[in-house]
Amino acid sequence: QLQLVESGGGLVQPGGSLTLACAASGFTLDSYAIGWFRQAPGKEREGVSCISSRSGSRGSLIKYVDSVKGRFTISRDNAKNTVRLQMNSLKPEDTAVYYCAAVPRPYPWCSFRPNDYNYWGQGTQVTVSS
Repeated sequence: QLQLVESGGGLVQPGGSLTLACAASGFTLDSYAIGWFRQAPGKEREGVSCISSRSGSRGSLIKYVDSVKGRFTISRDNAKNTVRLQMNSLKPEDTAVYYCAAVPRPYPWCSFRPNDYNYWGQGTQVTVSS
């Protein structure tokens, strides 16, 4: 059974950091495009960052939404079949439930559209507050 599980959320003060992890079971993330999304109360689900499947020496295509550029970093840990989202300089407006999603698409594709992904985790809450 293909499954994604997010972890690493929590309560953090403004300016603080968190690292979210998206661990896969039942399939190998290396050949999947992965997206990180977030959804705040009363708002639509928003793409935050995505990473394409790997392609040899070219690595992966990576994208960030403008509001997190320079603060968030997405990366793969192939040994642990995990994709991480390092979040620094967190702001109250980053507060949301964060989800990871996966779809088997070749390099160099990744997307911020939720409907493009067919596997989703259950989400992890991130709260940025003093």
